[in-house]
Amino acid sequence: MTRVLGVPLTVDIEGGYSDDSEQVAKVVEAVIATGAVGINIEDGAASPELLVHKIDAAKRVGDQHGVNLFVNVRCDVYLKNLVPTEQRLEELVKRAARYANGGANGLFAAGVVEPDEIAAVCRESSLPVNLLWRAGLAAPSELQRLGVRRLSAGSSIAEFLYGVMDGLARSFLESGQLDIHTLKAHTYGELNTLMAPQGD
Repeated sequence: MTRVLGVPLTVDIEGGYSDDSEQVAKVVEAVIATGAVGINIEDGAASPELLVHKIDAAKRVGDQHGVNLFVNVRCDVYLKNLVPTEQRLEELVKRAARYANGGANGLFAAGVVEPDEIAAVCRESSLPVNLLWRAGLAAPSELQRLGVRRLSAGSSIAEFLYGVMDGLARSFLESGQLDIHTLKAHTYGELNTLMAPQGD
């Protein structure tokens, strides 16, 4: 990906694949070695303090390699219902401040969909806020007005594609026909072109 992309690449490392900061540092080392300059890392159900240690480890690795590593922190308070509904906004804002103080560069406020809560997060956090697409989320122009800096589809596109593949496979097994009237396939040539080095 770093060979063909013309933009900086960030890599999702989930929770760092370990609760041991040194193991997380090794994961980040491998990511940087591929040419990536940023990571997404999440807190999940673990303590916020644990993620602060992971952020510190990731930043340290970046500094060692002369990379100003962009650490985008996904806060799962809403996504995983970590606290009662009435406490979610306060807890998210509190964690965002802690992660910012710990060296994070971006806040992924996954699961927040209500406009007034989005506005509050953007207003209260010193980090640029990005959101995860959800049905019912405001249009991008409105999100921008509220202060959102980035919108992610997350796994939604892949999930819909898997659903399409399931439907096509079932239809083919039942009828021997592919119902493709609303679909457009990429040819091998088009796929290879997408993977070719830029300028070739």
